[in-house]
Amino acid sequence: MTRASNPARQAVEAVWRIESARIVGALARYTGDLALAEDVAQEALAEALVGWPREGTPRDPAGWLLTVGRRRAIDAFRRRAALEHRYAALAHDLGEGGMSSGIGTAATEHDGRDDLWDPDRIDDDVLALIFIACHPVLGREAQVALTLRVVAGLSSDEIARAFLIPTATAQARITRAKKTLTAAGVPFELPPHEQRPARLGPVLTVLYLVFTEGASASSGDEWIRVDLAREALRMTRVLTRLAGDAAEVHGLLALMELTAARFPARIGRDGLPVLLEDQDRRRWDVSAIRRGRAALATAQRTGRGLGPYGVQAAIAECHAVAPSVGETDWERVVLLYDVLRRIAPSPVVDLNRAVAVAMLRGPAAALAEVDAVAAGGRLTSSHQLPSVRGELLARLGRTDEARDAFLLAHERAENAQDRAILERKLTALG
Repeated sequence: MTRASNPARQAVEAVWRIESARIVGALARYTGDLALAEDVAQEALAEALVGWPREGTPRDPAGWLLTVGRRRAIDAFRRRAALEHRYAALAHDLGEGGMSSGIGTAATEHDGRDDLWDPDRIDDDVLALIFIACHPVLGREAQVALTLRVVAGLSSDEIARAFLIPTATAQARITRAKKTLTAAGVPFELPPHEQRPARLGPVLTVLYLVFTEGASASSGDEWIRVDLAREALRMTRVLTRLAGDAAEVHGLLALMELTAARFPARIGRDGLPVLLEDQDRRRWDVSAIRRGRAALATAQRTGRGLGPYGVQAAIAECHAVAPSVGETDWERVVLLYDVLRRIAPSPVVDLNRAVAVAMLRGPAAALAEVDAVAAGGRLTSSHQLPSVRGELLARLGRTDEARDAFLLAHERAENAQDRAILERKLTALG
């Protein structure tokens, strides 16, 4: 949805951004069909875009969208003669003669319902939505792509960037995944306790990617999407209660807490991003750091060794306890990245390790590693690689090459704040 100037349309955008996962989750629970739930949620969104600017924003916007979405689901079941009994069950409490849309009617009916929007079940709805999208009938890549779409509300372009694949490929994965779930008749429910460990990996991957998109938005005007990050953090906390002593769940929670602790210092009073070396560490959230370190200690107590999320949390802990960038234990950070490269190799890990190497051994050693990453050809659309390379070249006094690297990074950057950072770096070069 494009940013709108009309206040009512802005309200639609805000409600959808905050509540879309809960709306789709609640509708999936009622219809038992994830694809249908997303379709009717989109139809409700379309009605809101038309109706709210004309008739005003309802006093319960999310409830209005749910009510209209449920009506659209009933209409769909009415058209399916074979599912007439399900239509009757869904329609039981709606009564006869109601309008098919409209601000007043939707809000009034929402006020009287008992089961359409149950605040005691809503958290389970979103978490159940993740477990459904991560059902074993789907391949791992399809699981993650579908969940990022229906839970995090990421666009196909954003999902494609997360996977380093073309947008068309991401769209195809999502479409096939929906059809597969529908054909398999996957029920909308949290899996039984004994089935959760086998389905935990994809769920953790999704929560990690949602949080990562929130912590460092890949596109748009915001550098941090706090709503996404907080939702991923909240669901991970719920998951720790469901997963018991699963070390990687606690490792992921630790990583999120320690990363989110820096959020207050990452945006300056002028609204511009503040890089790590310039952050006022007094603004870091001490409580979040304590929670993160406690979660990391819990993950370590399992005795099975830390997984990828736990190792990243250990790296984040190094930053959290250091008084400054210069006093960070960079040797330990590099060693932890070496561990991470062995258990979860990726060009992004290699690039991040190169940044740590620059702090430990200097820019020349790091530049050789960055060039090796570039030679691998897997980050050809990323702005981060030329940005890091430009920083290293600038530190080596190779100004012209640094300028070219920053210009390439600026060309690739999809986020307005990332571009602003690069413009500042270009200006600093003179």
